[in-house]
Amino acid sequence: MNYKYKLVAAGVAAVVLAGCSDGADRRRQANQDFNYLNTKPLEAWNLPADAQSSQVSDYAIPAVEVQGELGPAVDIRPPQQVLTLIPGSRTVKHEDGVTLVLLKPEELSKVWTLTQKLIAEQNISLRSQTADVMETDWVSWTNADEDHEIGSRYRIEKSAQGGSNTYQISLIGWREAGVEQPVSLDNKERYSTLMTNLVVARYDQQERDQARLRAQELVKQIPISMGQDRSGLPVIIARAPYNVFWERLPDVLGSLGFTVDGRNRSQGTVEVSFKSPDDEFWTEIGTRPIALDNSSYNIQLGDLGNRTSISITDTDGKPVTEEALESLAPVLAAAIDRANNS
Repeated sequence: MNYKYKLVAAGVAAVVLAGCSDGADRRRQANQDFNYLNTKPLEAWNLPADAQSSQVSDYAIPAVEVQGELGPAVDIRPPQQVLTLIPGSRTVKHEDGVTLVLLKPEELSKVWTLTQKLIAEQNISLRSQTADVMETDWVSWTNADEDHEIGSRYRIEKSAQGGSNTYQISLIGWREAGVEQPVSLDNKERYSTLMTNLVVARYDQQERDQARLRAQELVKQIPISMGQDRSGLPVIIARAPYNVFWERLPDVLGSLGFTVDGRNRSQGTVEVSFKSPDDEFWTEIGTRPIALDNSSYNIQLGDLGNRTSISITDTDGKPVTEEALESLAPVLAAAIDRANNS
């Protein structure tokens, strides 16, 4: 779904669904007819006068009133899922909305402060506010799945009682095209989750930005040397933790003639293209040129605790020569030292 909203949070992925036909109703409804709504009611079974009925209860369907929508009113959209971007947090969905259970009081305080910052940045009015509860005025959404502009109001509250740190968002008001309507359970679940994801995504971005700043402070001096991996193959060893070196590496590579084409942090891979700088650059940096052809390569980082291993393969997965790695090690060290002194 592609949402346009007043409350903007970087990092939320927008998923565009392509249907067979346009129109918000077609995005919400099953792509079939609803002839079953015309099914005739069941009639009593009249037995012949000389017949005796025989019944078993094995397959008896209880006579209960089932609440739910029928036909085109059935919403086929998949349920929204809360983004798991706060380490150690747990999500609880209930009739009132969404609750995040956080590990530490410090995390709860950071999420609450971030929520207040978001509300202020987007000029969202508050109808009421206390130390632990906020009730917003109308927030507008334009969603390709809806027929009209949506308005929603929220109750946001936090609690740190009984050793449980909870943050809850509940949808308490709903309107379509400016007309207030009752809040359905489906809309409460969907739009409470959506608002929660905006806050969670902004929290994740904030943590990443802070980690990047910490990395810049920590990575002042990184000793670089040659070593071997567990298989005995040559690798470069950077004496810095993986998460610290990962944040610094793109800038270092960029200063040496590498272009970063793609990265995967969980796998430790960096796809690069290399074009060797001119002779003046190597004279200025004080090292010999890197013994690599102008081509594309894959850099593999390994987490060794307080150290990070670096190996390089070509596009066919073949490791580069030991000579190439040995030529790169002093260049990395010089580039880091140069960046620290600039």
